[in-house]
Amino acid sequence: MPPHRPSNGPSNDPLRGAAPRAAAVVLAAAGCASQGAAPVVRPQFERVGYPVAPRGEDFDVHHGVRVDDPFRGLEDSDAPPTRAWIEAENRVTTEFLSKIPERESFRARLTELWNFERFERPRIEGGRAFFRRNDGLQNQSVLFVQDEAGTLPPRVLLDPNTLSSDGTVALSGWSPSRDGKVLAYALATSGSDWNEWRFRDVETGRDLPDVLRWVKFSGASWAPDGSGVFYSRYDAPAPGSEYAGQNFHQKLCFHRIGTDQAADPVILARPDHKEWGFGGGVSEDGRWLMVHVWRGTDPKNAVFARRVGDAGPFREVFSAWDASWDWIGNVGDRFFFKTDSGAVRSRVVAVDLSRPDVSVEEVVPETGDNLTGASLVGGRLVLSYLHDAHSLVRVHDPDGRHLHDVPLPGLGSADGFDGKADRPFTYFTFTSFTVPGTIWRYDVAANKAEVWREPTVAFDPSAFETAQVFVPSKDGTRVPMFLTWKKGLVRDGSAPVLMTGYGGFNVPETPGFSLGAVTWMERGGVYALACLRGGGEYGKEWHLAGTKLRKQNVFDDFIACAEWLVREQWTSPSRLAVTGGSNGGLLIGACLTQRPDLFGACLPAVGVLDMLRYHKFTIGWAWASDYGTVDDADEFRALFAYSPLHNVKEGVCYPPTLVTTGDHDDRVVPGHSFKFAARLQEAQAKAPSCANPVLIRIDVKAGHGAGKPTAKVIEEAADRYAFAWKALGMSEADRR
Repeated sequence: MPPHRPSNGPSNDPLRGAAPRAAAVVLAAAGCASQGAAPVVRPQFERVGYPVAPRGEDFDVHHGVRVDDPFRGLEDSDAPPTRAWIEAENRVTTEFLSKIPERESFRARLTELWNFERFERPRIEGGRAFFRRNDGLQNQSVLFVQDEAGTLPPRVLLDPNTLSSDGTVALSGWSPSRDGKVLAYALATSGSDWNEWRFRDVETGRDLPDVLRWVKFSGASWAPDGSGVFYSRYDAPAPGSEYAGQNFHQKLCFHRIGTDQAADPVILARPDHKEWGFGGGVSEDGRWLMVHVWRGTDPKNAVFARRVGDAGPFREVFSAWDASWDWIGNVGDRFFFKTDSGAVRSRVVAVDLSRPDVSVEEVVPETGDNLTGASLVGGRLVLSYLHDAHSLVRVHDPDGRHLHDVPLPGLGSADGFDGKADRPFTYFTFTSFTVPGTIWRYDVAANKAEVWREPTVAFDPSAFETAQVFVPSKDGTRVPMFLTWKKGLVRDGSAPVLMTGYGGFNVPETPGFSLGAVTWMERGGVYALACLRGGGEYGKEWHLAGTKLRKQNVFDDFIACAEWLVREQWTSPSRLAVTGGSNGGLLIGACLTQRPDLFGACLPAVGVLDMLRYHKFTIGWAWASDYGTVDDADEFRALFAYSPLHNVKEGVCYPPTLVTTGDHDDRVVPGHSFKFAARLQEAQAKAPSCANPVLIRIDVKAGHGAGKPTAKVIEEAADRYAFAWKALGMSEADRR
């Protein structure tokens, strides 16, 4: 689930039936021949004895409908009965996984693959380059600093691995001052969204005494003179509610270096709008404080502005909450924004803040591709687009004239392009299903890209191939899906397929490198990525077509892609494993309960699984723009119809399932997974002649996923892939 984030019948989606602009890759390629279907038999399991979950008599009544909630006690992760249940469940799961012969080979290969040097894109401030590096198996990446020219060797500025013995303290954010002399950095413990910001002298490596607490969903933007930072915080939560209490009333504050946080003035707060959040950023010229005002995961937002140093009210540049407005940068008082106002796939506009009225000038009009990112570098606009879910990057001058396209190394995903308006260089990361993240240094004026850092991973990318196909969904909408496999695959329905998706919050699914997917494909498995409605692949209407009363479209798209894989003999239901996390965990939970016959294994991770109560915990209320809530009668009926927890039925034989979560997840609280696993186990135990395992793996001292130590990531990945391999009836002898 992104920070502060995570229908039935015919669709009104304007993309319905529209042919994609790029033809699908022909799949009758050499080495991927289709043959007659090979017989595939579902594996047989011994029944698992599940721990008895604590039950109660809780229930709610929504619009005259009584909804029982017998496992509500599991929402309290620290209650003694819940802790006892967690320990018992982990014992059962560990015992089951330990008997899978391939578990150790998955873990060994993942460890081997993970052991490669990798970098993150550098940030340049005050003639210094700041970047993170991991030598391979370090639990947390280390922050380095180096002179911009690279004439001196880099030195360690901050090593999070020294802050805890088990790697569960992570560097979750960092921001160098403009002169490069002081580093503001944020630490998160055990995967929590709560951040504690500190400050370090870059020259000496020593921390200043300043500490900022109860910060969440916020960066740190330096004042032009380096005197302090603008940041956003919440009031301290009541004791015992730190990881489950709702988060409202965020405030934009200013911290002056050398003072106590209690003295930080509130720059902007709106007690009359408890859901509003604030992201403050100082313009590159140091003259303006721009504030992105957000309201949950609603893509529509407001923008306020005030000159730095002024004490008067903020100017509400955009406050109608009728579109998204993302500030790109400015040249003088001319401010550039990416917006979907009047453009479902977004465009670039400009506003002159020296004028008393807000007059919007179109700079780069909407195109047939979805504009997903924009920056102002070297006096030029660098615009990132998605064309059928893969990247195109175009460069325009400030008047909107197209100059050239960035030369990308292939079909994949390009990310980055941050920089400064007066500096010609920027950096971007390029990745694909077979190319690990390579960092490129790009000269915007010369249109020349060169590799800055290229990782070396112990596998042969030439042994694999990728194709994109377009699958008709239930209502005729064409859904993109990427497939990657080892050359020589024979399509006879017997191949193990691992399929994933997300489908929410305007987040696009694009080609990306996954070490876990590599281990799967090396064994002869196929990796499939479905690009579903609700995501950000094709713009605003594609996103809205998978929200609220139309959320069922997302599940229909995923099911259609799964059926296509079976129909085209890529696999069979008993050889099809599906996985997804956060909102993707909801996807797997909903498809599991709607089509248990279609899958051989289901792996929902940190999922939103109780759709009637999700909004009652931490930042869950913020997701209502995608999901709706039970307060509205129509939305309640839609939620109740697909909520995974409430659609588990006794007597149904569900496929082998491994639920995963972290006991300190304060984004999607673990109660979702706890209750769903308990309900599914209860129902499965009553299904006649069904011994398919339903397990839950609960990681302790872990959260939603961000900042998880490498060791924990590898162990969890090995468990998940080994479980899927076993559940599909595969063995070491089935490696292809």
